[in-house]
Amino acid sequence: MDISLRDVEKSFTGRDGQHTALAGVSIEIPSGSFVCLLGPSGCGKTTVLNLIAGFERADSGKVLVDGREIDGPGPDRVVMFQDPALFPWLSVEQNVGFPLERSALGTVERAERMHEALRVVHLYKFRNAQPHELSGGMRARAAIARALVMEPRAMLMDEPFAALDAQTRELLQTEIERVWQRTKATMVFVTHDNREAVRLATRVVVMGTRPGSVKLELDVEEDLPRPRDPLDRNVNLLVTRVQRALQAEIEKIAREESDDGKPSPSRPGRGGPDLGRDI
Repeated sequence: MDISLRDVEKSFTGRDGQHTALAGVSIEIPSGSFVCLLGPSGCGKTTVLNLIAGFERADSGKVLVDGREIDGPGPDRVVMFQDPALFPWLSVEQNVGFPLERSALGTVERAERMHEALRVVHLYKFRNAQPHELSGGMRARAAIARALVMEPRAMLMDEPFAALDAQTRELLQTEIERVWQRTKATMVFVTHDNREAVRLATRVVVMGTRPGSVKLELDVEEDLPRPRDPLDRNVNLLVTRVQRALQAEIEKIAREESDDGKPSPSRPGRGGPDLGRDI
């Protein structure tokens, strides 16, 4: 699935008046690519995801899927959020199969899809467990299986691993990379973690804020063959480049929020996961 945002503008009205979330945003996401969106809080990453999902409409510009303007949500694009949002009264298998309840598939085909999705994420033997019996990482894998059961052409992921510990995140990064390589789906992945973005992406898009805009696009697939070692020198070089772009945005925000218009004292980050999270 090819996805295109072309000169997109999006504003919202709140108690403080109108807020411009996106201004002149253009992003090309080729079919089968893995694009990670990075940027300070409030830069419009989630808004981009919502536009692609069809949950929001652009005020101007175009949001296209395979050359056609998006007119609403569709089963070809599934969304994953930070919270797996599993129904606590259903088993893992029932949660995974829930999106198929109103489908035209027969009972046997539904079961085959559910079981295949569970096998892909290594949860088949836990199919009869309840969500409260699973670890945080296992619940995230169940949410991935629930997305896969729809056989989507695009997976839109909004910080799906943000609430997990570092070790579990690394395991799930490997898991989602394997799922992407197996399904050939187009991935759009929002994260605050520079290293996670470089670890997973074919392209990293760094966004700036006030208003939301694209500041840097970095194609990484040719420079970093897979599997990628998080400690590889070339990985670190690209993480540093992304970090510098983010640091410039953070300093801009600090200047705008300071009383005297001068930048607040800051130290360059080390490419860690949370720069800009609390801005």
